[in-house]
Amino acid sequence: MTRKLTELTVVGDDKTGLIARVTSLLFDHGINIEDLDQAVRKGIFRMTMHVDAAEMTTTKDDLREKLHALGDELGVDVKVRFPADRETKQIAVLATKESHCVEALLQAWASGDLGADISVIIANHAALKPLADYYDIPFYDIGDEKGTPDEDAILSLLNDYDADLIVLARYIRILSPNVVFRYEGRIINVHPSLLPSFPGAAAYRQAIEEGVRVAGVTAHYVTTDLDQGPIITQRAFSVPDDAEVEDLQRKGQPLEADALLEAVQLHLNDDVTVHWGRTNLRDGAEGYQLGLPEAADAANPDRPIDGLANILADD
Repeated sequence: MTRKLTELTVVGDDKTGLIARVTSLLFDHGINIEDLDQAVRKGIFRMTMHVDAAEMTTTKDDLREKLHALGDELGVDVKVRFPADRETKQIAVLATKESHCVEALLQAWASGDLGADISVIIANHAALKPLADYYDIPFYDIGDEKGTPDEDAILSLLNDYDADLIVLARYIRILSPNVVFRYEGRIINVHPSLLPSFPGAAAYRQAIEEGVRVAGVTAHYVTTDLDQGPIITQRAFSVPDDAEVEDLQRKGQPLEADALLEAVQLHLNDDVTVHWGRTNLRDGAEGYQLGLPEAADAANPDRPIDGLANILADD
């Protein structure tokens, strides 16, 4: 069930007491804070809050006015999004050349299963434009002849399309802290390894070189630390003795799409929260396959476990 939480974002110059002033205003109006994420980078403060305003003791317009007035006083930008303000959230997809994750997202959107609109595809190559055109989605190639992206163009497009969520659908570039910091907690990436193993480029090749027997994929929130953001979903598969990189790609790509799509749906449904760098399911969240499928998990042995020596000693 989608939770009707209100989102607040605060961005601006760092000042002492910012958090206290905002949270005190919310408390005074009967608003409960569900989760809060804040950080400071190079003197710029960012805070994202999800709050339960269902029983607040004021009106939406009055709360907006007071928060905007507080923002003006403190010299920060405050945005408030009540659930009714955006019945359908807007997703911006970032991609490069690989189509499988983009295709999975577009199919889920076209079938009505995504629960959000894909408003734009932003890529650093033109390869996926035919796919975007087929689904009638605006497409922007912001890469130069080497595929180097124009991040000012990315930020401008994200603002123009008012993106609620940014999905990196095999976007083979590292987003700079300038982008990540502004949208942290609202960027989901899929990586072709069981993180924290094999971060960075060429993860499938690393898996083969290290001789792993089980490889996999991970969908995670993006932070300014490369491939170290909170893990949302993972999928695993066996690595044959004679596997080549292409073999792992064939096994992994459908799982990349599956893990990414589930992570997106978890986020859109407000069924996942992050605390101290770890994701947790909210109470009542059901029907997700965060890791191994139940059948695979059930096939694992459940004995022996520690404790037999203690039992014998008691006898």
